[in-house]
Amino acid sequence: MIAQSLQRNEPLGFQRYGALVGRILQWIVFGYQAAAVIIFLAGLFLANRWLQQPFIGAFYEHTLVFNGTGPQEFEPAWALYKEVNLGDRLIFINGTTVGNSREVREILQERVPGENITATVLLTSGEERTFDITLYSFPESSRTLYFIVPSALGAIFLAVSLWIFGFRRNESAGRAFSLFTSSLAIVTGAYFNLITTHEFTIVWTLACGLAGGALINLALVFPAEPRFVINRPFLRWGGVLFGLLLAVNALPDLFNFDQPTDYIRSWQYIYGFVSASAVFYLLTNLYHAFYDQSPVVKTQSRAILFGAVLAFVPLSAWLGYGFIRPSNFSPYLFLPLAIFPLVIGYTILRFRFLRTDDFVRRGFMYVTLSLMVMIGYALLVTGAGLFFNPNLPANNAFLVGGYIFLIAILLEPLRTRLQNTVDTIFFRGERAFAEQLEDFSHRLTTALDLNTIGMILSEQIASTLTPSRIHVYTYDSLNDFFSALPGANRRSTSDIRFTAASPLARYFETERLPLYLDNTAVLPASLQSEQSRLALLGARLFIVLPGKERPNGWLALGSRLSGHAYTPRDLRFLENICDQASIAIERVQTVAHLERRILEMNALTRVSQGVNVTLTFDDVLELIYAQTAQIIPTSHFHITLYNKDSDYFYYGFCLENNERIQERENLPFSKTTGLGPEVIRKSRPIITQDYLRECQARGYTPVLENAFAWMGVPLNAGAVSIGALSIASRDGVIVYTRGQLELLQAIADQTAGAIVKARLLEETQQRAHQLSTLNEITRQLTSTLDLDPLLQNILENAVGILNCEAGSLFLVDDQTGELVFRVTVGPVATNLVGKRLPPGTGIVGRAVQTRGPVIENEDQHSASRFKGVDQQTGFVSRSLMAVPLQVKDHVTGVVEVINRRDGLPFVLDDQTLLTAFAGQAAVAIENARLYTLTDQELAARVEELSVMQRIDRELNASLEMDRAMRITLDWALRQSGAEAGLIGMLEEGKLRVMSYVGFDDYIASLPDQTMKVELPAMSRAVDTGVPQQLTVAASKDKLLVASHTQMVIPIRRETTVIGLLYLESIIDSQVDIDFLTRLTDHAAIAISNAQLYGEVQRANLAKSDFVSFVAHELKNPMTSIKGYTELLAGGAVGQINEMQTNFLHTIKSNVERMSTLVSDLNDNSKIEAGRLRLEYKAASAADLVDEVSRTMKRQIEDKKQTLETVIPENLPLMWADRIRVGQVLTNLLSNAYKYTPENGLLQVGVEESENHWDEDGAPRVIHLWVKDNGIGMTPEDQQKMFQKFFRSDDPKAREAPGTGLGLNITKSLVEMQGGRIWFESEFRKGTAFHFTIPVAEG
Repeated sequence: MIAQSLQRNEPLGFQRYGALVGRILQWIVFGYQAAAVIIFLAGLFLANRWLQQPFIGAFYEHTLVFNGTGPQEFEPAWALYKEVNLGDRLIFINGTTVGNSREVREILQERVPGENITATVLLTSGEERTFDITLYSFPESSRTLYFIVPSALGAIFLAVSLWIFGFRRNESAGRAFSLFTSSLAIVTGAYFNLITTHEFTIVWTLACGLAGGALINLALVFPAEPRFVINRPFLRWGGVLFGLLLAVNALPDLFNFDQPTDYIRSWQYIYGFVSASAVFYLLTNLYHAFYDQSPVVKTQSRAILFGAVLAFVPLSAWLGYGFIRPSNFSPYLFLPLAIFPLVIGYTILRFRFLRTDDFVRRGFMYVTLSLMVMIGYALLVTGAGLFFNPNLPANNAFLVGGYIFLIAILLEPLRTRLQNTVDTIFFRGERAFAEQLEDFSHRLTTALDLNTIGMILSEQIASTLTPSRIHVYTYDSLNDFFSALPGANRRSTSDIRFTAASPLARYFETERLPLYLDNTAVLPASLQSEQSRLALLGARLFIVLPGKERPNGWLALGSRLSGHAYTPRDLRFLENICDQASIAIERVQTVAHLERRILEMNALTRVSQGVNVTLTFDDVLELIYAQTAQIIPTSHFHITLYNKDSDYFYYGFCLENNERIQERENLPFSKTTGLGPEVIRKSRPIITQDYLRECQARGYTPVLENAFAWMGVPLNAGAVSIGALSIASRDGVIVYTRGQLELLQAIADQTAGAIVKARLLEETQQRAHQLSTLNEITRQLTSTLDLDPLLQNILENAVGILNCEAGSLFLVDDQTGELVFRVTVGPVATNLVGKRLPPGTGIVGRAVQTRGPVIENEDQHSASRFKGVDQQTGFVSRSLMAVPLQVKDHVTGVVEVINRRDGLPFVLDDQTLLTAFAGQAAVAIENARLYTLTDQELAARVEELSVMQRIDRELNASLEMDRAMRITLDWALRQSGAEAGLIGMLEEGKLRVMSYVGFDDYIASLPDQTMKVELPAMSRAVDTGVPQQLTVAASKDKLLVASHTQMVIPIRRETTVIGLLYLESIIDSQVDIDFLTRLTDHAAIAISNAQLYGEVQRANLAKSDFVSFVAHELKNPMTSIKGYTELLAGGAVGQINEMQTNFLHTIKSNVERMSTLVSDLNDNSKIEAGRLRLEYKAASAADLVDEVSRTMKRQIEDKKQTLETVIPENLPLMWADRIRVGQVLTNLLSNAYKYTPENGLLQVGVEESENHWDEDGAPRVIHLWVKDNGIGMTPEDQQKMFQKFFRSDDPKAREAPGTGLGLNITKSLVEMQGGRIWFESEFRKGTAFHFTIPVAEG
């Protein structure tokens, strides 16, 4: 197969290199063909000139050596040929020395036929011999043999070469074949020149060598290319190079007149090479014919082998013999060569197959029968001759005919039996296939749909050939792609689809022949882009389902489950059933096409009927979508409408991903959004298979993200396009066709009429609805006094009765005259609520000033139009109408409606309707406003009390002076709206600032944040105790240059002013001074409480200082007492008795107890005063546990207790004060020692762990614990265990001395280091204390 002559997929660099080499080779082969044409034409011209001169009587070579070529029978014109032998050399003519063929030609040109000449010949024996020769014209019979036959063959070879090169020049096989046939054209076309005038001897020699090399090249690339050649493409040209080398090697001997016969041996080498090349070619095809995996290659190889044997065997035999010894050559040997280029050329070009196996088998049968007839005839004649003897005439035609007739009758049973035997031996499979084909054809006649045909076809192939997978691809004309039919599970055998323009479909459309791929196959260049899809398909053999205009599909088969390769007989069987299946498929598709056309016509009829019956606009659009979706595959459906009066586009119907999106309907969108506006603007349909790319090419913004195929048609109402109908598919394999576009246009034409009709009806119904709604709304407006819902109801109904896109309700600020957006309706409604417009702005301002309605249609370019709102929101206001809300002579607000949804301008009827509505609405608003004012005063008082309660809670939550000041200032700023403020206490006639906001630069310049009471407002507030509020815009008596308003609120304790609250604002605002006064009164109480708390804190601090001083002073004498007691007890001053020893131990024990008490008191006082300083660093918990255990070991052993330590390896460091953690651990272990009886068990452990005990703590901690099996604690004691000075009432607990401060201090130390402490205890069974310390990071 020609596909297998191409390169494998290679990296891009190699592909480019291969393409470059391929183009170079094309030009080389083309140049060689051009040279062959020139040589052929020149040879004809030279031959014609030579034929005009007399013939000397024998052919001689370029060295004047006679070549032994001539007729077998004697002719007068060939007299010299009968006298000379191969190797004899012509040296004289008429006594004139001749040294080359040109000199011979010049002598003969002066002669005419019939003249006599003498020719002197140097024999191979060295003897010179002279012959008298009569000149003749070259015989006609010899012209046919030596000139016409080779020239005709040369023309055939040249034509085939150019033919194949024109179609297959991009392929290695095409180039190799063209090179081979061009060489044959030169060899045959220049043969006559070689034996007569000798101008092309060198070219002929080169062509011979190239012919052998090109044949080797062809054998390596066609019909299959071995893997080693694919990986090493340069090997293809090895034979060509070797042939060239042989030809070049022969060049020095060609015109060696000293040794005129040396060239013969060089030519023999070339003859041997060409013969070997032919044998190599035959063997290569023989291998492919029987061992190749591809049945296509097998079939091709057998066809080629059939032609090659007929073409090459005669000439190869002569060349092989000529390689051994020179012999006479007959041009008739060229004749069989014509078979080869015709067979292989057509095979290369069209891949057509010759059923050579049938030829061989049936030939065998007929040869056998012929031999039997001949033998029978001979036996019959011999027997008759013996019987009748001489009475049997041998030349009697009737009698001979009778004999033959008799033999035929006698041998008929034998012929029938022999034919059956041959069929049984050779054609048993053919007969079985024929029976299966007959059964298959019968089953196909009952198939009425494609799926049934696919099932029958699959079952037939599965039962016959058992392939691993079967895909039956058929053409879907509706979607213009090829898809796989369902298998036995009713599901498609493959999700892979091929468009009609895909490379695989084009391959079958042009070649229409089987395609075989295996693990070593190389795809044709046209199928390279399909490599991954074909790999996923997993098929090996592809058989086309032929059709008339295009293929009806193809059959894709996997490898056989038996492991056997497909045979040519399998291939023929598959082609036969595919031909029959294709006919059935065409029949079914024709019926399906007619049914689809009927369905389309029915859909159009239903649309037409529905338009005439259905009056609701939305129902009409739903009907159009439903009918369209039935006949055209779609997942996106849009009806885009154009409002000509307002010049915008919107969706009348929007469906995406098979779901209707009503939120996007009736909303204007940009002219550059999607392709719909382009269809409307140009009134021309658009069809594309790549929506996104089409949008980009036309400069439009895609509105669909997952769409592929798209088409849209205009909705034409007369000569005007009112919109566009468009559909799209998110299925990448669906392709829309021109037929579907025409069908969609037919639907669109009916849709346009329906839309116009529905619009007119809807407009009439809308006007009636407006009047009815107005009466109902008027009744509703008088039923509520709640202002906000009332305003919302008014605007929504105003927008609704006029069918507008948006609207706004403004209230007039009585103090400033500004228009305030109170309620809005529309796409950007929430962006505007609360915003203000200056008096007289836009049409709403004019409605207030003129106290009458105002209309602006098509106002985009209006000079009086206020565009600030549109620019801010992005909404386009095309038509506006504003009507004032007026009670008596007072305008309280304005109702504004924007853009009618139908795109029509506002008219006088709209104005009258909205004015009537606004009059009723204004009365309702005034009633609600009066009611709201009363209700607001009560609500404001309740709100103030609520706020004051919140302030009191915040003030009383802390007893810190600074915090109370900050809270008071924050609330004052919040309620007053001031931008800056400060609060402070009066000390010796100055104000000490405790908190401030906005006065940073000023406060930074004050010493100790203390300022003089110099501002007049401050002085008056201090002197009078009355709040002050002044306008200071033009005054210099202020702290901020830009301030407009100044407020000073005195903070009083009873009648005395103890502080000031000072506020400044850069705007003129009305502030509730009464609220600020009440705020400072509440703050004064909180400040007094904070002052009292501060005094208590200072007393506690003094107490802590005293305790620390006493503890420090007591430690020195106690240390001395303890030291001297130990000296006395140790006998430092002499021997002491037992009683003295007891006294000294008592003194030491009490001193140690007192030392512990003093240390605990000192630590407790530091913790309370916040003066305990911790020195954090990374420390080893394991070392600390070991150190504490060793310190307590002596005491524990004295009490006969057992201490266990649990210390894992590779424990990380902890981040803590090592001394204080040691103090905690020592205290816990000491308690365990004291409250555990003799022989008890103590355990100290440490580990790294996730922090499961404190969610707010460090993620990873060092977990330490101390366990004992001592006396334990009662549940009551456990509740008080960490309280100061707590001592249990348990008698056993009382036996051990203690201060009641140890565990309290321990808890404080652990928590100060970011840990947590807890315990578990069971009375009389033991206690376990646990605490955690954070792991040191890094």
